[in-house]
Amino acid sequence: MAAERLQKLLAAAGLCSRRQAEELLRSGRVLVNGRPAQLGDRADPHRDELRVDGRRLPGAAAPLTLLLHKPLGVHSTCHDPAGRPTVLDLLPPAMARGQGLHPVGRLDADSHGALLLSNEGQLTLALTHPRFSHPRTYRVWVAGHPDGAALEAWRRGVPLDDRPSRPVQLRWLRQQQDRTLLELVLREGRNRQIRRTAALLGHPVLDLMRLAVGPVRLGDLAPGAWRPLNPQEQTALRQLLGAATGPRLAADP
Repeated sequence: MAAERLQKLLAAAGLCSRRQAEELLRSGRVLVNGRPAQLGDRADPHRDELRVDGRRLPGAAAPLTLLLHKPLGVHSTCHDPAGRPTVLDLLPPAMARGQGLHPVGRLDADSHGALLLSNEGQLTLALTHPRFSHPRTYRVWVAGHPDGAALEAWRRGVPLDDRPSRPVQLRWLRQQQDRTLLELVLREGRNRQIRRTAALLGHPVLDLMRLAVGPVRLGDLAPGAWRPLNPQEQTALRQLLGAATGPRLAADP
């Protein structure tokens, strides 16, 4: 087997996404034949010994993608240095550590709802890379009662960090005395985008729940529960990714 970039090998083994692999390399946590690896290094897994945090790189696990209902207070990471609960803590130990599962994207600790866990690096990259515009659906309670102008500004895309935001599909659902329920469909994943936009419009988020990632919907899955994707969801997800999982993505460095 020809030598390949280390971030591709780490992702193919189901250890993490390619972007997460880059962080592992930058932090010196990857060794090749006993020496710290650098971003851009290559290796042949049949000839070279690869270790991450002292452990040998696992062989490629069978492809697996799960839907998890992430509860409030749980962090969307495989390991938290402060010892806070992570999404892998919600899985059986053998599955959490033996399948190479990692979160596909992020969902803030103070948000809850649908989160995919996968050991497929290609799928993770296709769903999280900024150049792909896969929809994510949210139900959001905001403070107060946004007027038509505020809602229309949100639909057009409120600039953040001096950069334009993409348009948002937004539906007004209902309101109570001091709050309003909205449904939003976003096609980009900037840091705390919904919360920051709502605050700029004068209606801070009170509760944020992700209902769907692309065609995969949370449904009645209970907080903390998880399930494998069913065949229909797998097919729909592959169709959504389309060319993103084809030669163009495979050629990425």
